[in-house]
Amino acid sequence: MAGFVSHFTNRLDAKGRVSIPAPFRAVLARDGFEGLYAIASPHCGAIDAGGNELLSEIQGRLDQFSKLTPDHDALAMALFGVSETPKIDSDGRMMISDMVREHTGITDQVTFAGLGYKFQIWQPEKFREHRAEASKRALALLSGLVPGAAQPGEPA
Repeated sequence: MAGFVSHFTNRLDAKGRVSIPAPFRAVLARDGFEGLYAIASPHCGAIDAGGNELLSEIQGRLDQFSKLTPDHDALAMALFGVSETPKIDSDGRMMISDMVREHTGITDQVTFAGLGYKFQIWQPEKFREHRAEASKRALALLSGLVPGAAQPGEPA
């Protein structure tokens, strides 16, 4: 598999850095993005992170709006204007910034969760709660029980 998969929990060091899981670093290296692209998720209390594939997805969404319009500018501000590009040091660590701490509630541990084209950065307990809810939603989606959700093969 070429994308971000599985989940890992690591401790922050005394300087507020955390090691990005080696499998995630390998995906970023193949992707060719220098460092990391990170933004507060608009859907949950996590940080969306990744490289070129995540940026391509965001740009594709933006391209659906005419440039120099309020809608385009609002979306660009939300997706690019408040993002961060933390560097990954030679030991595979990133600094956990104030933006990440404020949005996630991270204090001493970080859970990284792969979502294929991106990964998320979570406070571990919030991840466990979200994972339980996501599992319920996924089961309902697979069972066709979520009203208004596009079914496989149908347009979204």
